[in-house]
Amino acid sequence: MNIENIKKEFPIFSNKVQNNDLVYLDSANSSQKPQIVIDRIYDFYTKEFSNVGRSVHYLAVAATNFYENTRKSVQKYINAEFADEIVFTKGATEAINLVANTFGQKFLNEGDDVLLTELEHHSNYVPWHFLRKTKKININFAEINDFGEITIESIKKAITNKTKIIALTHLSNVTGAILPIKEIISLAHSKNIPVLIDGCQGAPHLNLDMQDIDCDFYAISCHKMYGPTGLGVLYAKKKWLEVLPPYQGGGGMINEVNKEGITYGELPNKYEAGTMATAQVIAFNESIKFLENIGIKNIEKHENEVIKYGEEILRKNNSVKLIGNPKSRGGVLSFNIDGIHPHDIATILDEDGVAIRAGHHCCQILHKKLNLTASARASVGVYNIKEDFEKLNESINKCKKIFDI
Repeated sequence: MNIENIKKEFPIFSNKVQNNDLVYLDSANSSQKPQIVIDRIYDFYTKEFSNVGRSVHYLAVAATNFYENTRKSVQKYINAEFADEIVFTKGATEAINLVANTFGQKFLNEGDDVLLTELEHHSNYVPWHFLRKTKKININFAEINDFGEITIESIKKAITNKTKIIALTHLSNVTGAILPIKEIISLAHSKNIPVLIDGCQGAPHLNLDMQDIDCDFYAISCHKMYGPTGLGVLYAKKKWLEVLPPYQGGGGMINEVNKEGITYGELPNKYEAGTMATAQVIAFNESIKFLENIGIKNIEKHENEVIKYGEEILRKNNSVKLIGNPKSRGGVLSFNIDGIHPHDIATILDEDGVAIRAGHHCCQILHKKLNLTASARASVGVYNIKEDFEKLNESINKCKKIFDI
């Protein structure tokens, strides 16, 4: 698949936005969907629909096989040791909540510490805050440096003898910093501390190898990986899934139920209660095939070239101030313009068909640390090209002219 012509795989780019060609620079929020994913959802609902794991008729068996094939594809894509280590959730947020809830219930006690970082998305802070309220644990934060990075030194400094788990992002959705997670995990494991990685931004852009990374938990947001909404993946080492309690109760996660007690199903059914997002799971298999056909190394190379070009252009634009300058940057460029609110920037850019994100990006702790209320963010996907940042820059200049800057 030719990455230079990849936009033709996405039907949304055949449409006009505000009478302009769409320049979509909001993939950190959610990626667009290739036609093969859209078609797979349609085909399942029109030709193959049934619930999974419930019946023995043809449609049910076929749907169950499709569903489990996606699990195997995810296992292969991230190089997990067992297919049973792949748990489908309704999103990465639920995946993180699952870990926080079950790990907290089983292993956290009053006075224990959980280590996060100042880069974390609210999805990787709020669940731990709940535990702070209910179990009276402490939350420590590894501090960013002047480049908007988290270093191994900042992690070392923040670990205490009461640290029971470390939860941190793979790639910041504000500064674009790619964290040294292998080194952090190695350090944590040397102290018998498990590690949860929020992979919402890492999974769409970086090569994932769970055997190499060696994290204990990894949360994935499928709608950021060119897949359907309402679906996430939790990778968890089998040793943890075997000892942690179930997250939710209901059909599908049980073995035997009687008035005196309940026994739970085998992995991963133990963590997949109720009717799952069957169509989304089955369609996500096409997202993985799409990524595999391009090749993650090709995606990394292409996106790095695009984001570096965008960074060069914006740094040359007077009044534009980039947020963070990490040595290793993913496909995110957050910025502000003196004298213009980010929401005004985004509104004016939209008139030219340029879609960016404006706000605190669910990272209020980081924005407060940087003395910012909000920022504008341009983020890339596989379909972006260098010319998209030229168009962004033109629209920024138009914005500056409107505000007489």
